[in-house]
Amino acid sequence: MRIRYHHPIPNFYKIENPVNPINSISENLLNELNEFVLEKGFIGVSYSSLSDDFKNEWDIDWDNILILKYKMSDEILKMDPSKEKTVLEDKEFQEFGRKTFEVADFLRKNNFKADLIHPLDDSVSLRAIAMPSNDCIITRSNMCMFKEALNVGFFMIKTSIENLPFKQENDMLWVEDFCSTCGICIDRCPEDAFDENGKFIRKLCTAHKKGCSKCVLICPFYKQGYEKVKKRYDRKQAR
Repeated sequence: MRIRYHHPIPNFYKIENPVNPINSISENLLNELNEFVLEKGFIGVSYSSLSDDFKNEWDIDWDNILILKYKMSDEILKMDPSKEKTVLEDKEFQEFGRKTFEVADFLRKNNFKADLIHPLDDSVSLRAIAMPSNDCIITRSNMCMFKEALNVGFFMIKTSIENLPFKQENDMLWVEDFCSTCGICIDRCPEDAFDENGKFIRKLCTAHKKGCSKCVLICPFYKQGYEKVKKRYDRKQAR
């Protein structure tokens, strides 16, 4: 079990799961759901559909996942690692955790099964679940990055809905090549949390212990944004 500063999130469900859940959502209701998510302060929703091989590998029976994304506070990220910083990050984490229960209740109210995937459960990787969404990529510094921002946190809901708008291809795979030629996070990591081959060493990283955000703050994707880095990369590739 990794050391974390996050505390367990209390159960905030107000509505029980339906006895006979339905598995198809209308376009209008899906739009309502997306609007509800944005109203709660999230920056968007991604969707993962898990394959049988994936479910067997992780010993789970979940199929369809909603990924609720929120932008982590820039003000907090820019603080030096400290106890105060971890307290503030946990407060933000708890706030969006509570809002995730509200989204689950929205789904339950509309006769869909919906359950929060425990965000602190190490028996399954939330990043591994995020990747089948084809809406994110793992950076060299081990961040799960979506196009909206590098500093994105997320919560997940497993649901009975089968006709979610799943993406079929991941157009962010170029980031792996970009990261392989960048290396700024390796050069400036205060904990030297990379081996001689540039591979991230989780046990040396202090992000989950002290709230270190150095690799986020110096990353081109944080400083310039996804689209600007992509345009620069495309220009370089075209030469």
